[in-house]
Amino acid sequence: MSEGKILIVEDERNIADLVKYNLEKNNYYCVTTSNGEEALSILGKQTFDLIILDLMLPKMDGLDVCRHIRRDNNTSSIPVIMLTAKGEETD
Repeated sequence: MSEGKILIVEDERNIADLVKYNLEKNNYYCVTTSNGEEALSILGKQTFDLIILDLMLPKMDGLDVCRHIRRDNNTSSIPVIMLTAKGEETD
């Protein structure tokens, strides 16, 4: 039985696979996508308990994806964890 359903939005395949592997090992069901536009399309069709969202994505960056998620009444309450390689305080 699954602990929850997680959407992983990450364009680096190795990172996405590693995150998915570890979550599925702990009984989470995961769906992955590599760009922001597809993430929003998936969110329009499925429900999730958590979104793991990379900031630097092709087509639409993670901040824009997060803004869309927060504006939509159907997705605004889903927790979002930002995944990023950025490390500066200004980021």
